[in-house]
Amino acid sequence: MAHDAPQGPAGPTKLVIRNIGLLLSGDLTKPILDADTVVALDGRITAIGREKDVDTEGATTLIDANGTTLTPGLIDSHVHPVAGDWTPRQSQINWIDSSLHGGVTTMISAGEVHYPGRARDVVGVKALAITAQRAFSAFRPSGVKVHAGAPVIENEMVEDDFKELAAAGVKLLGEVGLGGVKDGPTARKMVGWARKYGIQSTIHTGGPSIPGSGLIDKDVVLEADTDVVGHINGGHTALPDNQIRCICEGCKRGLEIVHNGNERSALYTLRLARELGELQRVILGTDGPAGSGVQPLGILRMVSMLSSLGELPAEEAFCLATGNTARMRALDSGLIEVGRAADFVLMDKAQHSPGTTLLDSVRLGDLPGVCMTIIDGIVRTQRSRNTPPATRMPIVVRG
Repeated sequence: MAHDAPQGPAGPTKLVIRNIGLLLSGDLTKPILDADTVVALDGRITAIGREKDVDTEGATTLIDANGTTLTPGLIDSHVHPVAGDWTPRQSQINWIDSSLHGGVTTMISAGEVHYPGRARDVVGVKALAITAQRAFSAFRPSGVKVHAGAPVIENEMVEDDFKELAAAGVKLLGEVGLGGVKDGPTARKMVGWARKYGIQSTIHTGGPSIPGSGLIDKDVVLEADTDVVGHINGGHTALPDNQIRCICEGCKRGLEIVHNGNERSALYTLRLARELGELQRVILGTDGPAGSGVQPLGILRMVSMLSSLGELPAEEAFCLATGNTARMRALDSGLIEVGRAADFVLMDKAQHSPGTTLLDSVRLGDLPGVCMTIIDGIVRTQRSRNTPPATRMPIVVRG
């Protein structure tokens, strides 16, 4: 396992990606952009349009997309990191790098709950969260942006603990319900403290997943009023349909669907969100590493499942894994917009897929082939070692 994050080039950079066959924006209101070229200076998008209309001179990195599809880097809204690119849960090294090969460029911690001997006293809870926040701020495995340091709250915590965590740079709470706090009134009080100091919250939803967790039903979820309803389709065991409906209708918070959950409940949640006209609330995660393992292609699999079985247009399904999460999590990536981070995935339909285009192949349930990942304007991977081979491949002309 590498101990240093990949270093970017010294000095100013200019990335030009031209000859894009399809440009997916990540924005539900306009998921497909009429453009074939993207330009980024020093890791930020500066121009999107037709090649003849944008300034492509002086590129330090020039990529011919060769007609492939460009999407924002995928975001995994629910992971459980521990130390660098290692997970003790599965005794696996380089699971984050493997996810990068599945198009994931950003991860959000839902709590470092698999840390061996994880402390449950208040001092230990805070120490672990601050350590994780500091460590993943300084170290980006294979370049992947891991937003970590998500304390699992305990009953003994007071408002000053949340103030101290926020002052130290902690911006997330781990899943409410994985620690000692499992009742609605206590959870609501602590979520309020977290929100007061700018810390975003998520709640465990459904049956127990690890020792120490327990059932969190609709009443606790609604009373706690966290910013995100974590794995509403269960992690692993989902709530009954009538409870899922109550949550979807009874709050206006984020609805997180995960790979390591109940697939039927995932499709039910998607259908409810569409009925409510609130598809923008749906975000995607894997909930890995977990007992079911590590899922490097988990986000792509969710996109494909929701499109093929949930009858969601593929270009909109990609928005759930990019722009929806970016907006809900207040990230500067996830959308193809000027000023955003230049985090991209180039992909194409898999070889021999019956689909005629990438979107058609995803609608039919196939996974695309990831051709290249780019983070902050820097090429991190080329042909994926995990996805099926793509029909076409982009070419690095310069850089």
